[in-house]
Amino acid sequence: MPPSVDLHLLDGEYAVTLLPPGGAVPDWVRGPGFVNVSYCSDELSIVTPAERVPGGIAADRGWRAVKLTGSFDLDQPGIVLSVVRPISENGLGVFVISTYHRDYILIRAETLDRARTLLAKAGHRWV
Repeated sequence: MPPSVDLHLLDGEYAVTLLPPGGAVPDWVRGPGFVNVSYCSDELSIVTPAERVPGGIAADRGWRAVKLTGSFDLDQPGIVLSVVRPISENGLGVFVISTYHRDYILIRAETLDRARTLLAKAGHRWV
């Protein structure tokens, strides 16, 4: 049986931004809310509340962030899959971010209600 996860919807809309590789993290990233910075050899990718992203920055807006809560081991199998599977198998996009203590998913704002229903049917709880 797949694990059951508590899900917490974060406030506001999020954006995924793309900046050139090797650049510094801009000051507009700092502030309240969930932020994720990924340095890669070919990009600097930042997830942040959408209202903080200035004009002229390549950004994919319209995401809602969901925090997977609970006490899971760092390498516990099936946690992320149990949340991603019901969403993706029903044709909805999902963007996954993992940290040391938590996993987060981003879901398109216009599909959030459907995703909430699908996740509840899969045995997950919205808290």
